[in-house]
Amino acid sequence: MRDPLLLTPGPATTDIAVKAAMLRDWGSWDDDFRAVTADIRRRLLAILGPAGRDFACVPMQGSGSFVVEAMLGTLVPADGKALVLMNGAYGQRIARTLRVMGRAPVVLDTGDYLPPTPEQVDALLHEDAAITHVVVVHCETSSGILNPVEAIAEVVARHGRRLLVDAMSSFGALDLDPGRIRYDAVVASANKCLEGVPGFGWALVRRDALEQGAGNAHSLSLDLFDQWRHMEATGQWRFTPPTHVVVALAAALDAYEAEGGLTGRGARYEANRAALVEAMAAIGIRPFLEADVMSPIIVTFRCPKDPAFDFPTFYQAVKRRGFMLYPGKLTEAETFRVGCIGQVTPADMRAAVAAMADACAEMGVHLP
Repeated sequence: MRDPLLLTPGPATTDIAVKAAMLRDWGSWDDDFRAVTADIRRRLLAILGPAGRDFACVPMQGSGSFVVEAMLGTLVPADGKALVLMNGAYGQRIARTLRVMGRAPVVLDTGDYLPPTPEQVDALLHEDAAITHVVVVHCETSSGILNPVEAIAEVVARHGRRLLVDAMSSFGALDLDPGRIRYDAVVASANKCLEGVPGFGWALVRRDALEQGAGNAHSLSLDLFDQWRHMEATGQWRFTPPTHVVVALAAALDAYEAEGGLTGRGARYEANRAALVEAMAAIGIRPFLEADVMSPIIVTFRCPKDPAFDFPTFYQAVKRRGFMLYPGKLTEAETFRVGCIGQVTPADMRAAVAAMADACAEMGVHLP
C-alpha cells in the first residue's frame, strides 16, 4: 500500500527520483557537492527570468522561517522600520520576528480573508515617512489567500521604499518576475512548489540591497550577507549544510524543468485546485474564500455544520483512505485545508474528495 498523499502546503508528496537522490552520502567540502550548490543557485535565479541577473541567490539552512528571519535581520537595519501586511499566521510570525530582533513593526492587519489593498498601503506610507520597508506574504496559507503583490509593489516603489516578499508557498508556481514586480528580496524553501524536502531555504536578493545589508544582522548564523560573501569566495556553506536535502532539490529541479518550469508547474496546480473546488461543491462543502483571492496552493474549506463532524476523527478517516489533510488555522471560522501542491494530479484531488465523502458517511455527517 502506498503512503498517504500529503495534501498540505508543504512538506509535499515528492517524486521517487527526489527520494532516491538522498541515498548517497556527500562530503560538504567536496568539489562535487560545491558544484551541486553552485548549480542550484544558478537554477533558482533562472526561475526569476532575465531580470534575475541583478539578484544573488543565498541558500540558508533551516526551515522557511529561518530564511524569513535572515532576510528581515539582514535587510532591515536596526534603525529601519518595517510595515508588515498581515492576514494570517505567517504575517503574524513576521511581525513577531521583527519585535524579537528589536525592529518594532507597523502592522496592517486585514483579518483572515481580506487582502491588503494598494490604497491602504499608500495611506500608511504617506502617514509615516519613517517606514523603510514593506513586508508581505505572497500566499498566506492560513487561509490560502493570494495577496496582490504586483499592485503593492507599485505603491511601495512610488514611495521610494523597499519591498520584501515571503514567497514560501508560491515560488516556482506563481510568477514573481522582478522585471515587472519591484522588490529587494524574495524568500522560499525547498519543500513547497519545487517539490523537494524540508531542510533549507533561500533568499533571492538584489545585489545592491544585499551589499547594503553588511553588518545589519542580529545573528551570526542568519546573516545573509556573510553567507553570500563566504559562498562567493569559497563555493561552500559557512556551516554544515543539509547535504541530502540539497541534492534532493537538484533532482526536484530536474523534474520541475521537465514539467515546463513555472508555466507547467503552475498550470498543474491550477488544475488541481479547479478539480478540488468543483468536486467539493458537488458534495456540499464550500471554500472559505472568494474565487478572486483564492490561490492554487491550498484551499480552506468550511467544516460541515453537522454536530457529528469532528475534525480529528475526519482526519484519521481520510488518512486511512490514503490522504493527509491540514487542520484549519483561522480565528473566526471552523475550517480545514486541502493543499494542491506536490506530486498530485486532478485525479488525485477528485479521489481525495471521494475519500472525504466516505469519511463523512462513516461518521454519520450529513452533507447538504
